[in-house]
Amino acid sequence: MALSLSSISCKAQLKAPRMLVLGVEKIGKTCFAAGCTFEGGQLVAQGVNSPVILPMKGEEGIDDLEVSAFPTLTTYEDVLDALGVLYTEHHEYKTVVLDSASAFEPLVWDHLCKTNSVDSIDKVMGGYGKGYGESANLFRRLTDALDALRQERNMASVIVGHVKVRRFDDPGGDSYDQYQFDIHEKSANLLMRWADLILFCNNKVAVKREDVGFRKEKKRGIDVGGGNRFLYTKKSPAHPGGGRGVYGRLPHEMPLSWGAFETAVSNAIAGGKSVG
Repeated sequence: MALSLSSISCKAQLKAPRMLVLGVEKIGKTCFAAGCTFEGGQLVAQGVNSPVILPMKGEEGIDDLEVSAFPTLTTYEDVLDALGVLYTEHHEYKTVVLDSASAFEPLVWDHLCKTNSVDSIDKVMGGYGKGYGESANLFRRLTDALDALRQERNMASVIVGHVKVRRFDDPGGDSYDQYQFDIHEKSANLLMRWADLILFCNNKVAVKREDVGFRKEKKRGIDVGGGNRFLYTKKSPAHPGGGRGVYGRLPHEMPLSWGAFETAVSNAIAGGKSVG
């Protein structure tokens, strides 16, 4: 690329978003990514973001949804081939959904083991953690392909991911448990830096303490959200989150519904430029 001072621009642009949707099991991550809208807890629309789903081996989150999807992808090459089809062939899809990064990672590891003639990711390139670095490189090929769809097809990307509870050692304070992306740290960090918006899905829970005698108490998690599911847009000590630009101005909490999300984004756009 030949660059000059004439190529510099100060024009603001709002491109198709690159989203990472994380959450606890069976909360509705895939349903949200597939553009499902709920009112009063009832499904009233699906596919409103014109999605096409790339289902990984081991994920069946779209079985009950009437949205477009490739056949189950069982290898790393299958995933890249599907993205290549979306890049080269004519279609009207506006959102590509990878379901999920957590199921994609084993395909990456299988690919690396096969090409290196070993039986474990820990043995790739002689071990010493080199396999996980190579895995992150293949995740980068995934994000490069998604970026190409964004640039040439104006397609939004949604990557679904599962979480696990792990201890976080805060360098500025005490250690505590938090929900973390359940893929290897190198690949997780790459995806979280790449995403324009990281969303976290969960129920709303409060801890109730009960005296059980003998100076002991029992703690119970109580659903205080009326059975509703919520979407969190900001990072907290308990979970990941956050957005850049207009996506950093979304409300901290909203219903887990694509309709509610679209409304929040529209309000954020209408609210003016970001100051942070």
